[in-house]
Amino acid sequence: MRILLIFSFLFASALRISAGPIEEMEYILRFGFLKGGKANLTAEYEKLNKKQTIHYHMRGRTTGLVDQIYEVNDVFECWVDPETYLPVKSVRTVKEQKYRFYDEVTYDHINDSIFSLKSGHHKVPSHVNDLISVFFYIRQNKYFEALLAGETVEIPVYHGDELFLMHLKYIGIETIDTKIGRKECYVVSPKVPKGKLLKGSDDLKIYITKDANRLPIYAEFELMIGALKCELNSYKINGITQLTKE
Repeated sequence: MRILLIFSFLFASALRISAGPIEEMEYILRFGFLKGGKANLTAEYEKLNKKQTIHYHMRGRTTGLVDQIYEVNDVFECWVDPETYLPVKSVRTVKEQKYRFYDEVTYDHINDSIFSLKSGHHKVPSHVNDLISVFFYIRQNKYFEALLAGETVEIPVYHGDELFLMHLKYIGIETIDTKIGRKECYVVSPKVPKGKLLKGSDDLKIYITKDANRLPIYAEFELMIGALKCELNSYKINGITQLTKE
């Protein structure tokens, strides 16, 4: 079960972060009523090859009974150019039961190419992203407003040594109960091909607060084995909790 894909979609939508201070997010994952895991994201400025970048570090892991069944401990890192919002480098370290995957990818946006440690050089479309940077790129380049206007956004993404088009559509507004009270949210659906993980291409919904913060506060995924729910548990800036009960 490729749970990293689920973590990536959820956290990618969180990347509104300008990475001035250190920002941290933690999500709780549940399979039905069963608590099944945690996912954490940090973002901060960091020099990479003497150039300023925004460094995103994501870790997703299973806990409790789910950990005994699936045993997932995945780490995904991405360094983004703070001026163009495009990825400079990404690293994936996947540990899911007996499955192991490691790769480093560097991006050459001048020549529209990437270099993967696993498969070498590849030509790619202009403005290619990875699975983490794509939502940050969409948000910073005003694509989110286009979504709210009813447009479907398409961005080329390189992930897992494969290239595909990410389709993102806006579903509507819904009010839900959360850890910090009832929240009016935008509902957005990243569309992925129907396969072994999801029941269909529209079975992935992310709820983003309809306020200035635009926090991805909740998500639902209809999997082949049942529903997975993710809820924002903690949001900190420089170690100080930002979530308050309304």
